[in-house]
Amino acid sequence: MRIETPDLDEAATVADLWVELARGQRTFGSRLASEANRERIGEALGRHIADGNLLVARSDDRIVGFVMFAIEYRLYVVETTRGIVHNLFVVPDRRGEGIGTRLMDAAETTLTEKGAAVVGLEVLADNEDARRFYADREYRPHRVELEKRVETDNTP
Repeated sequence: MRIETPDLDEAATVADLWVELARGQRTFGSRLASEANRERIGEALGRHIADGNLLVARSDDRIVGFVMFAIEYRLYVVETTRGIVHNLFVVPDRRGEGIGTRLMDAAETTLTEKGAAVVGLEVLADNEDARRFYADREYRPHRVELEKRVETDNTP
């Protein structure tokens, strides 16, 4: 298995994996529309590939996982440069093989090389496997996001 930057023409393949990731996150309460965002994520993936902020895990010429990351853009001046992992995904039939760990190691190394002193990410509160994975990598809560459902004419 190799961890590498994909070619620009592979953005559509990674977009398919992203759609699978987004669809699976609905189990944990995500409201992200997977298929409706295919074109938008394809464009974002192209930018991330061009910027060196997307890595794939490749096994037998098949992409079996990806990690998408960047240095955090901040409106305000901060004292610490922060890298953000936007997405991490490993195809279900290859989970448990250390692919996610290798992708995260590579993303953290790249972010450090780009000047990050800390790396942050978001995980859905109900995704216990992901929370455990990141806790094992020494990620700790930094911010807590709260929400409440309100009744409106637009409430599904």
